[in-house]
Amino acid sequence: MSSYVGVVVSDPWLHSQFTQVELRTLKSKFNSNKTLLDRFTVGDLPPVFAKLNAFSGTFDEDEIKSILDESYSNTTDQEVDFETFLRAFLSVQARGLEKSGGSKGSSSSFLKTSTTTVHHAINESEKSSYVSHVNSYLRDDPFLKSYLPIDPATNAFFDLVKDGVLLCKLINLAVPGTIDERAINTKKILNPWERNENLTLGLNSAKAIGCTVVNIGTQDIAEGRPYLVLGLISQIIKIQMLADLNFKKTPSLFQLVDDTQDAEELMGLAPEKVLLKWMNFHLKKAGYEKQVTNFSSDVKDGEAYAYLLNALAPEHSSHVALETKDPTERAKKVLEQAEKMDCKRYLSPKDIVDGSANLNLAFVAQIFQHRNGLTDDSSKSTSFAEMMTDDVETSREERCFRLWINSLGTATYVNNVFEDLRNGWVLLEVLDKVSPGSVNWKHANKPPIKMPFKKVENCNEVIKIGKELRFSLVNVAGNDIVQGNKKLLLAFLWQLMRYTMLQLLKNLRSHSQGKEITDADILYWANRKVKRVGRTSQAESFRDKNLSSGIFFLELLTAVEPRVVNWSLVTSGETEEDKKLNATYIISVARKLGCSIFLLPEDIIEVNQKMMLILAASIMYWSLQQQSDTESNVSDDATDEGDANSVTGEISNLSLDEASESSPLVQDQELLTKADEDKDEVDGENNNDA
Repeated sequence: MSSYVGVVVSDPWLHSQFTQVELRTLKSKFNSNKTLLDRFTVGDLPPVFAKLNAFSGTFDEDEIKSILDESYSNTTDQEVDFETFLRAFLSVQARGLEKSGGSKGSSSSFLKTSTTTVHHAINESEKSSYVSHVNSYLRDDPFLKSYLPIDPATNAFFDLVKDGVLLCKLINLAVPGTIDERAINTKKILNPWERNENLTLGLNSAKAIGCTVVNIGTQDIAEGRPYLVLGLISQIIKIQMLADLNFKKTPSLFQLVDDTQDAEELMGLAPEKVLLKWMNFHLKKAGYEKQVTNFSSDVKDGEAYAYLLNALAPEHSSHVALETKDPTERAKKVLEQAEKMDCKRYLSPKDIVDGSANLNLAFVAQIFQHRNGLTDDSSKSTSFAEMMTDDVETSREERCFRLWINSLGTATYVNNVFEDLRNGWVLLEVLDKVSPGSVNWKHANKPPIKMPFKKVENCNEVIKIGKELRFSLVNVAGNDIVQGNKKLLLAFLWQLMRYTMLQLLKNLRSHSQGKEITDADILYWANRKVKRVGRTSQAESFRDKNLSSGIFFLELLTAVEPRVVNWSLVTSGETEEDKKLNATYIISVARKLGCSIFLLPEDIIEVNQKMMLILAASIMYWSLQQQSDTESNVSDDATDEGDANSVTGEISNLSLDEASESSPLVQDQELLTKADEDKDEVDGENNNDA
């Protein structure tokens, strides 16, 4: 498996303005128009750019023409090469940023890290803070300790990230157990294939813990692009720092509310919003009269910190910080007091005064971890805990669908499926992603939505589109979603995820002659794939209890890429412990291969039929796409017009096109053709939950 080079632009500066994912998509758009037109000129650019989602709602065709006329007024008949195309794109994008106030759009969460291709300034304070974090938390790691500590004044941090090991280790710090470390390649010197495996594993695992990695590819990390590396690392560290800000880990958070309605609202908040609520809870008790609404301007004078620390650690309290008039001096006193609480100093007084949002958020989260100041009122916690009665499977499904939705690159970040989807807007965004053009946005009501009937209108539109896509929605109405019917919502999302996967496979099946891909096709393909390489495992269905050992999926992974599974690490799968080891390894190996999946080891051990189908379909999709890429240039497959992504990234990023497949395409097409003969029985069994 050779390393992936990507699209190369001769001008280094111009090349640095785009990620590889963006370059591939724009290259595809350029090539398709050049093929369509006899001569692709500057005058042809306005209608092409107007169709890009990047400029949709910002500029129409005439406005784009006016922008381009400023630079190309006398050269509209000039034939366009790819670099001219890119420069013209940047010109329009820069004007769009000016129009929107300098950002690509508002963010619903700290995780929606912007990756704009115009401004790539590096915040040295943040870089220094993240390096300190790595030095502190990973100093005893068996592999990385020989490379630590890192000097924040150098570029050693970006060099260390390039092989993917550090990325994987940080993800396991944030959410322990996400990556089976047996799947990480940890040799001193990695070949390009091994490095790409680590980076692919890291990026797919980052998505699986809730990071937004749209517009970031393995090549971007391998090149050590500072702004992309820091953007991704910051998300991972924030997830780690805010891990305790939920009611399962910290039941005492219920003290922040007085009644059931407030508790339900609090449960649906993003972690950083909960942190603000916690901070204001203590500030109010301490006599601080202002309300802190952000981690930037509201804390830059240091006064709120002084009140907070005095309330939480009275034994270290001092009124010196409050009496100090100079903000910088006050910030120094605040940090000195925090250090007495064993809070590591990852930010400077200047960072507080400058209002560095990321670093201030991390600072407050660290204070919460060390001393949250909440008492263990068991009676109150038990009372509110009764609200959190979701069974384990429901919680796992909510997690899976939430992470999947966020991986699509929709504008709205989802923190809680049962709360954030009730107004219908996010569901419309997802439908527009997976079935472009299905949503009539003129009929949609954009948040914030105060009138309940407007939410019902959105959800009615969701149900209408679902029926057009042939979802099973008998006696389901938009009001069921608005009312928060969890069972119906999960059933809808399952059908949506399944539809997405089957459509992806259908689009890759060049000899399908318009036939729909079915669950039976996937099962038949998987069984035949395993059998053809001399393996013995077979699955009767996606609820076959024998799947719990994990052997079938490991053999399937070996069948599509012989080198990806280390069989010396595989257990017999007979005991519960052996099953868990295999299940954990399967998930990491699949992600390492290029599958973006969101199931947990328990889903394999318990043979969750839905997740078994998606896992097999993801492996099948990866296998077919590698063969498709072997026959044609990968950039020609890119179709997205807004978030600069390929078919893969547009929907679920199930493949990262850094690999090639050795088996001939005709074998899989033969398997799919034969599967049509046997599908009815398995379809009846596997479609029950849909």
